[in-house]
Amino acid sequence: MSNHFNVIAIGGGSGGLSIAEKAASYGAKAAVIEANELGGTCVNVGCVPKKIMWYGASLAHALHDAQDYGFDVTIGELNWKKLVVKRENFIGGILDWYDDYLRESKVEHIEGYAKFIDDKTLEVDGERYTADHIVISTGGRPIIPTDIEGADYGMTSDGFFQDLDEVQPKKVVVVGGGYIALEFAMLMNGLGSDVSILHQAWPVLEGFDATIQTALRRQMKSDGIHINDQGMIAKITQETDQNVTVHFEDGTKIEAVDALIWAIGRAPNTDNIGLENTSIKLDQRGMVIVDDEEKTNVDGIYAIGDIIGKAPLTPVAIAAGRRLGDRLYGGQADRKMSYDHIATVMFTHPPIGTIGLSEASAREQHGDEINVYQTSFVPLYHQMTGNKVKTTMKLIVLGEQEKVIGCHIIGLGADEMLQGFAVAMRMGATKKDFDDTIAIHPVSAEELVTMK
Repeated sequence: MSNHFNVIAIGGGSGGLSIAEKAASYGAKAAVIEANELGGTCVNVGCVPKKIMWYGASLAHALHDAQDYGFDVTIGELNWKKLVVKRENFIGGILDWYDDYLRESKVEHIEGYAKFIDDKTLEVDGERYTADHIVISTGGRPIIPTDIEGADYGMTSDGFFQDLDEVQPKKVVVVGGGYIALEFAMLMNGLGSDVSILHQAWPVLEGFDATIQTALRRQMKSDGIHINDQGMIAKITQETDQNVTVHFEDGTKIEAVDALIWAIGRAPNTDNIGLENTSIKLDQRGMVIVDDEEKTNVDGIYAIGDIIGKAPLTPVAIAAGRRLGDRLYGGQADRKMSYDHIATVMFTHPPIGTIGLSEASAREQHGDEINVYQTSFVPLYHQMTGNKVKTTMKLIVLGEQEKVIGCHIIGLGADEMLQGFAVAMRMGATKKDFDDTIAIHPVSAEELVTMK
């Protein structure tokens, strides 16, 4: 069999699978190179297992709420092992499906680690491969700090899903202030663990609208999560095989920690694929530099997904991969990926949905042309519960036409309601369009079309 393909994707995650499948659908000879499980971070140690755990925490909250609705509910211990086994069985089913998916899509799976030999050639386990188009879609990996003594006693988000399979950690410390850190902190709190979050003076939810940041912080405190804003970690020591102590520079410490989770960022997987043997340019973060068509500076080589540093989200990688396939083999030269107006959800409790500019960014770009509408209320569901979890919504509009350029929600159902509003914003909806839409009652989403 020839080792030359029309297109080869390096990495069998969401982006790599998408470009290969789309190219193959047009008759191209396509391959994916992957040494580990197909599906990448999202399926194996990211979005999918995280969402299952989030549902578990949501049920834990609902059991408490059920008592306020009049149900005689006895809340027992969580069978952690049962939850983990069911989660992994579900993921296993996805992985089994990939075999049929690639075969039916006529995409070849080359198992192993790819390394560039030069701008045109890849090597996998001693075998060399060439392609008309090579797509780098190697994703990223979580970081463990190298400047903190004993940091290796902690685990990353990968380790959370790979290593905690028998017993629920009862005392958890999460280090970080972004998506992953806050999602882990709140889901573990919901499942009954004692949770501390350390963000070591870094901004929490950097880039999110300030109203959302404030509302989430208020909820974390209400839920009993310990937030340490300024404490700088000096070292980590191991007490037993089961737990560790976190020592701070001021002499204080957190003892008997069952799980220390590092969620301080991710590094692009661009340092181990032989890019030094090519002319491909990287930025200071190690991200592959691409143009608006995901082209690198080397003809015939592209990069998509987390490694280009634009929007590290699974649906973005999928969309970019499919559009690249449409351009290369579907005759759709203008089918480009737009990185504007990307809706995203953060699975905290309650969830956050956001799209467009924050108020601060909008005012920086447009000054006095900006107007803001916002509301905060206890939704009907929580009117009946002792835990009065608020919903907060904010619309940011531009100019006399009041075009909606930012929509930010934290509250029950935010994860499901945002998708439709994202469609409206991409179509250029104005505040009047929102106002002229008849509200659905009684739901929280109606507040977005009745806001004054």
